[in-house]
Amino acid sequence: MRPILLQGHERSITQIKYNREGDLLFSVAKDTVANVWYSVNGERLGTYNGHTGAVWCVDCDWDTKNVLTGSADNSCRLWDCQTGKQLALLETNSAVRTCGFDFSGNIIMFSTDKQMGYQCFLNFFDLRDPQQIEDNQPYLSLPCADHKITSAVWGPLGEFVIAGHENGEFNQFSAKSGEILKKVKEHTKQINDLQTSVDLTMFISASKDNTAKLFDSSTMDHIKTFKTERPVNSAAISPIMDHVVMGGGQEAMEVTTTSTRIGKFEARFFHAAYEEEFGRVKGHFGPINCVAFHPDGKSYSSGGEDGYTRIHYFDPQYFDFELEA
Repeated sequence: MRPILLQGHERSITQIKYNREGDLLFSVAKDTVANVWYSVNGERLGTYNGHTGAVWCVDCDWDTKNVLTGSADNSCRLWDCQTGKQLALLETNSAVRTCGFDFSGNIIMFSTDKQMGYQCFLNFFDLRDPQQIEDNQPYLSLPCADHKITSAVWGPLGEFVIAGHENGEFNQFSAKSGEILKKVKEHTKQINDLQTSVDLTMFISASKDNTAKLFDSSTMDHIKTFKTERPVNSAAISPIMDHVVMGGGQEAMEVTTTSTRIGKFEARFFHAAYEEEFGRVKGHFGPINCVAFHPDGKSYSSGGEDGYTRIHYFDPQYFDFELEA
């Protein structure tokens, strides 16, 4: 089948996210707009307008009521998913790099960049308390003085947040006390992306050191490593198969010097148990910045430096495929 091409951004895509049911796909890019699409046919449902800088991250709560976006305009915004109305504006001192709802949808976290003399903070707000939003006062704000957070996800039960840093280490921060519960360093370079499995028991990290790694969310034990020869920008875990998909390519600024053939701009599929690559999907004209599996596992999407989001449906053979051990 031909992929569905979503053209709604003028600049490179920074993150894509499905809602829990998978009927909607959210995409954000460096062009100030957050889009929401029907994932089944690629029709654009609407946009969330208000940001004045590149939008770095997006998340949607579990019943698809609210959408959260973080941007380089030094703000994190909460939107009504259905109407596109802005519900809250949380201003920060530097760009918001990563954001997310916990499983209940009541607590949000976002991290800010270390720039312009400000250090990186991980902030927690409880949406049930309107006072926190009005006063722009998080109930917990954790400074990360050494290395800024480049990606973060909630762990199971909303008890902690797993943050990946630019030096390649992970920290597990308690969402109640703010203390660091666990610290691991498995990567040698910056972590570009973190994504969890459907049941939140595992997470996969994508790094500039040309690998993606699979970890246990609670114990932070390193389980598997998937190696490539280029930096990995994003990686996702299939909800139904023992597969992971990875997207990457070289740094965006070096792209013009190579042809698309050598650029390695394909989405690459690895078997999660055997760590072996079994397939590639071409299509993007530049590095892939983000990948996401549909919650039913029957399709996946990728967003690229070329500003396009592509939705690929798997052929029937994909589901019968077994790697010969």
